[in-house]
Amino acid sequence: MADEKDIAREGDRTADIYAEWLGESAEFRSDYRQRLTVVKAKDMPFESSPDGLLKHMVHEKLNTTECCLDIYMQFLEPGGRSGRSRKLAEQIVYVAEGSGYDLHWDVRFEVDVEFEWSWAEEPRKFEWTRGDFVFIPAYCIKQHVNTDPDNGARLIVMTNRIFKAMGLDWVEQVENAESYTGGLPTELAGPGWSPDTR
Repeated sequence: MADEKDIAREGDRTADIYAEWLGESAEFRSDYRQRLTVVKAKDMPFESSPDGLLKHMVHEKLNTTECCLDIYMQFLEPGGRSGRSRKLAEQIVYVAEGSGYDLHWDVRFEVDVEFEWSWAEEPRKFEWTRGDFVFIPAYCIKQHVNTDPDNGARLIVMTNRIFKAMGLDWVEQVENAESYTGGLPTELAGPGWSPDTR
């Protein structure tokens, strides 16, 4: 069997990976200086999403200097609720207006040859009111509920963007919000997962 040092110099392929990295870094730093440090409210886009009405505050598509977090406002109508979704990244929610509760269906998984995922049949309930923070664990199914029949609620939702770069950008819509009128279907699992519903 060959020693590691005997095969270390085998092969004749070459690359400019490090040199390209230097150039990409310089280009990024030049671009970064042109990015937005302040995002005005009028420049934050609304989205009628499968999870409900959102207003994006910080996102990689908004060209901001923040590179680690995605942040959006979520609006809940009086007595309304969001869709049900799950994301592999943990989320932090700040309650800016209103009162209500979150439902969290915790994830369970086993790893043998492939991942086996399941979620609690009954959710845990967490009540919240203005000024509260809510922690949403990784990959649990969550739903926000506004209990006030007369007033809307507004949540600030923060998600770790680093998970995308790690290849863990798993976002699935389990149930669409009642207010959603678009055509995107729900999806409960991705290719190769068990159970695979696509």
